[in-house]
This record gives sequence, C-alpha cells and structure tokens, in this order.
Amino acid sequence: MKLRNYALVTAGYWAFTLTDGALRMLVLLHFHELGYSPVAIAFLFLAYEFMGILTNLLGGWVGSRTGLNRTLVAGLGLQIVALAALTFTQPDWATWATVTYVMAAQAASGVAKDLTKMSSKSAVKAVAGDGGLFKLVAVLTGSKNALKGVGFFLGAALLSSVGYDQSLWLMAIMLAIVVVALLVLLDEDIGKSKKKAPLRSILSKSSAINRLSAARFFLFGSRDIWFVVALPVFLHEQLEWSNYGIGAFLAAWTIGYGVVQSFAPRLLRRRGRELDEIRAAQQWALLLAGVSAAIAVAVAGEWGVTLAVVGGLIVFGVVFAVNSSLHSYLVLAYSDDDQVAMDVGFYYSANAAGRLVGTLLSGVLYLWGGLPAALWGSAVFVAITFLCTLRLPGIPDAVAQRVRSVASTGSE
Repeated sequence: MKLRNYALVTAGYWAFTLTDGALRMLVLLHFHELGYSPVAIAFLFLAYEFMGILTNLLGGWVGSRTGLNRTLVAGLGLQIVALAALTFTQPDWATWATVTYVMAAQAASGVAKDLTKMSSKSAVKAVAGDGGLFKLVAVLTGSKNALKGVGFFLGAALLSSVGYDQSLWLMAIMLAIVVVALLVLLDEDIGKSKKKAPLRSILSKSSAINRLSAARFFLFGSRDIWFVVALPVFLHEQLEWSNYGIGAFLAAWTIGYGVVQSFAPRLLRRRGRELDEIRAAQQWALLLAGVSAAIAVAVAGEWGVTLAVVGGLIVFGVVFAVNSSLHSYLVLAYSDDDQVAMDVGFYYSANAAGRLVGTLLSGVLYLWGGLPAALWGSAVFVAITFLCTLRLPGIPDAVAQRVRSVASTGSE
C-alpha cells in the first residue's frame, strides 16, 4: 500500500469536508439573520444539489480518463473559488440578485463536493491495493461524517466570532495550503484507466439499480425536507436557540448518524441467523415513516415540543442511518463487477436529486405549515421509499457473500 498517497488523499478530503459543512451553516444562518425567507434560503442551496446530480453521473467517467489526483485538486480548487466568490455579496443588492449570485457560487461548491468525494473514495482503491481496502474505505467514510458534523459547528462558531466574510477567507486560505501540498507531493496519476469508457455507459440499465436508486431518492429527500432549512429556522425562530446551539445540535446529529451507520450491520445481525437485507430495508423504511409521523403529531399538538424535536430527531437519525447503511450494501450487491463505478455514480446521482427536491420542499413546507408540515412531508417520502423497497429483486447468494463484509463502507 502507498501509505503516503492514502494519507494525502484522506487529508484533502478531510479539509474539504470541514469547509463543506461550515459553508452550509454559514450561508444558512447568515442569510436568515439578514431576513431572507425560508423559501429564499432553500433556493440558495438548489444549484448546489443540482450540480451534485450531474457531477455524480460524470465525475467517475472524467476521473477514469484524466486521473483521480487531478479531479481531487480540481474539486478543492473549485471550492476555493466558491468561498472567495461568496465574499463579494453586498447588502444593497436586490434579493433576486443576491439569491442568483449565491446560487451560482453554491453550484461551483456542489461540483467541488462531488468531484472531491468521488476522487477520494475511488483513489483509495488505487493506492491501497486489495489487502486492507475495506478497512481503509471504512476509515475514510466514517471520518467524513464526523468531520462534516464538526464543520456544522465550526461554521456557526466562525459566524458568531469573526463574521461571514472573514470566515470564508479563512477557509479559502486553509484549502489553498492543502492544494499546494497536494500539487507538490501527490505527483503521480491515480486511477487513470487504460480503457476509455464511452459516455453512454454512465446510465444504468439494471432494473435493480434503478429501483434502489428510486428508494434512495425518496430516503434522502425525506431527511433534507426537515434538515436543511426547516429545522435550523425552527430552532432559531421558535425555540430561540443561538447560532452555537444550532450548530452544535446539527453537528452532534451528523456525527451520531455516521457512528450508527458504521455499526449498522452489527445492530441488524441476529445471533445464529442470516440477515435478509431486502426484508430489513423494507422493515426499517416502514419504521422510519412511523417515527417521522410521530414527531409531526407531537410538534403539531405542542406536546413537549423541545423534547419531541430533539429526542425525536435523534431517534430519526438512528433509524435513518440503518436505512442508509442497508442501501449502501444493496448497491454493491446489485452492481455489475465491470461497471461498479458507473452503477454507484448513477445511484449517488439519485441521492443528490432527492436532496435537491428535499431542500426545496424544506423551505416551501416550512413557509406553508411550519416544522410539522416538513415532518409530514418527510413521512410521505419515507412511505414511498418503503413502497420502492417492496419491488427490490433478490440477491444471488454468491454475490451476497462477496459484498456483505462492506455493508458499512458506503454513505452519503
């Protein structure tokens, strides 16, 4: 294993993940404090999510042709451009002009995110070799979720301590240092394919992948309906939490989600019995719909609102993490060995599409009916996820045995 290259790739991904989480919290809280409506704030993130759809579809194809080290550096460089661009907004701009400009900057950040994620996860296989691959991917993925949570808190803390523009410049400088280090030290082509895959190969033709991708679309849409705009605005407006409090809660939720996801296979496996992952995906999706509906009822009826929101969403996070881990196993089980990168890219593009729709609905539903409306929307999306899982085909035993050991290594 080329340990130095693994360390460099991981460091680059960690640095980006910190800024990605911090940037989301900075933009959300800053523009909420300026008086922007929940719908306007949701629009700020739409281009970010939309570009994730395209980048997930095309990123693996581009990386195989140019080398993953180049796409990794390109992703980090784009994030620097996005951070710098966001400092040029002015208070006297018209709302439509600010929203349009920030959407464009966030679009660049969305491309940067998925270029970096795709490059880092794919590069691990190239630099690690077969021995220890699963362990190293698990380390990279688990640390990513924890650091994104830390980024949420970092963004809220920076906004309260040094201000919006200064926070953006500090993060841009940090990433610039990382980019220079990668350019100097990561001096070989990683993951460059000798055989050029045609562009048409990015679209999946597997009915199993298509059905799983549909389930993934509604699963991650269900999370972002309440998580992206509705929850932070509710905590600020209704419960009067500080920026630090909001950032800390979202950070803890994200970190906990990553921890639970890593241990999901152990939670699911019953002693002495083989796990039926498809049946488990159906059962846990149904449970998640019930959790969403229960929280919505409690908040709408004003029955211990703070406890219902904080405690209920912690339970939601645990059940959601198990669902996500099951999907991450199934996409490996269903993927063709010859085009696993293309299948996984298609699957994650559906993931990004679900986040885009969930982001928009988060602002719209909150404006229309507050947090209860967003939670009911989440419950509906999870119910559709459950219906999608009912149509998932079985997995051949040989395939299941080969990929079961990596059920916890894939995540959003």
